[in-house]
Amino acid sequence: MIPYFNVTTIALGPITIQVWGLMVALGMLVGAWAAAKMAKHRGQDEKIIWDLSVWVIIAAMIGARIIHVVYEPATYLADPMEFFRVWHGGFSVMGGFLGALIAGVWFLRRKHVDVWAYSDTALFGLPLGLFIGRIGCFLIHDHPGTLTDFVGGVQFPDGTRHDHGLYLSINGLLLFLTFLLLARRGARTGTYAVVFLLWYGTIRFFLDFLRATDGAIVDTRYLGLTPAQYFSLMMVAGGAWLFHKKLSRKH
Repeated sequence: MIPYFNVTTIALGPITIQVWGLMVALGMLVGAWAAAKMAKHRGQDEKIIWDLSVWVIIAAMIGARIIHVVYEPATYLADPMEFFRVWHGGFSVMGGFLGALIAGVWFLRRKHVDVWAYSDTALFGLPLGLFIGRIGCFLIHDHPGTLTDFVGGVQFPDGTRHDHGLYLSINGLLLFLTFLLLARRGARTGTYAVVFLLWYGTIRFFLDFLRATDGAIVDTRYLGLTPAQYFSLMMVAGGAWLFHKKLSRKH
């Protein structure tokens, strides 16, 4: 079992740094760097990837906040101004994906480049960013799961539980290592997009069954599923459609 510890802030003299925000920001930066490296490897314009990253990050944060309303509708209906109090936390990675997709397609079309090719390159760095960012979730333990006797469970104050921050961080790392293997084998354009959608959507769908249904942090469920699970199903469907449309064809 993993001992419970909670690291929410780091004090540097008079400055207090929020650990979650620091890890998310670091993940975004490193993910963009990895995508830029892939762009160079593919003969694409690295500057476009860096500029794309700025727009995508802004849109992702907005989308993540908007979709989080679906998780806690009662909170925002009772106090609509809570939406703007972002320092209280409350972001949905699925909303982030949606916001990033909309802004990314818009930006790349404005640049008159191959949207499919550049989107695939940008996605190469996403699992690495998720791996780092989710470490922040693990350190603050904001995604407790159900009680378990699994050896990888975390010993929360109220019992040993699954920790989704930890699992999703490991998932990001494994997915990025898979991307590196695919890159060494000369993956076709579109491979990263298809693999990400199928892999992440499937893993997230099943992991959410392990999210806590008791305690202080409980996700709202609709017909027995979390909002993320519905997004996951759409991701898998989108990945299957893209595979049929783009990758199932012969060279």
